[in-house]
Amino acid sequence: MHPNPAFRQTPAGDNLAFARSRGFGILSVNGTDGPVAAHLPFLLADDGSQADLHLARSNPIARAALPAPALIAVSGPDAYISPDWYGLPDQVPTWNYVAVHLRGTLHPMPPETLRPHADALSARFEADLAPKPPWVSSKMGEGVIERMMRMILPFRLHVSAVDGTWKLNQNKPPEARLSAAAALDAQGASALAALMRALDT
Repeated sequence: MHPNPAFRQTPAGDNLAFARSRGFGILSVNGTDGPVAAHLPFLLADDGSQADLHLARSNPIARAALPAPALIAVSGPDAYISPDWYGLPDQVPTWNYVAVHLRGTLHPMPPETLRPHADALSARFEADLAPKPPWVSSKMGEGVIERMMRMILPFRLHVSAVDGTWKLNQNKPPEARLSAAAALDAQGASALAALMRALDT
């Protein structure tokens, strides 16, 4: 997380809402030969107390000694910021971004929780595709989903801390930040530009 407190004023609820809506991150644990990471979707509980996920049986994290300390890093929109965009002298390049870290302890879950987890996970992301009729696992041929379920394992991160960095040029004058946001729009980075402009609302 960025050490500048100007970028770390976002309320905990907003950090959790961002992580929940993104639903995808990098899970990291300390392995025997150093850090080990996996990119994966997850389901974050409404109160932010736990994140459910699954891993391939062959993933090194799935074979690690658990429970163990772990982190899910969730990234949002990001972009390079040219100093020319501020309209101010003596500025330097930087990178604006949103990131939330979910820190806690990773636990294996009982096998019987896997199918409900997988169904809930697909339902969560299928809902974003409405009005498309949602895909459901019952569409699979007989025995197919069961064979696929044997290749993955369920896990839960018990979340003990949530940290967020929303680096959106809060340390610049509003007119400089808005000028940079307009330049980002022209570059196609409209999601990040919208967050920068929202600081004034």
